[in-house]
Amino acid sequence: MGGYRRYRFPSWVRKCIFIVERALLPIIVFQTIRTILFPTSLDVFVLGVLVGILIVFHLEVI
Repeated sequence: MGGYRRYRFPSWVRKCIFIVERALLPIIVFQTIRTILFPTSLDVFVLGVLVGILIVFHLEVI
C-alpha cells in the first residue's frame, strides 16, 4: 500500500531515499558498537532515532 508513494516523488528525491535506505544499516551497526562501548544518553537517543527510521523504511511508510 505505501510502497507506491515513494514513486510519486521527483527522481532526485527517490535517489536520496534509496541512498539513505542502503546506508542506514552500516550506520546503525557502527552506532550500536559505539553505544555498547561508550554509552551516553545522546548515543542511545541517536540509535533509537536511526532504528525508528529503519523501521519506517522497512514498513515502506516513505
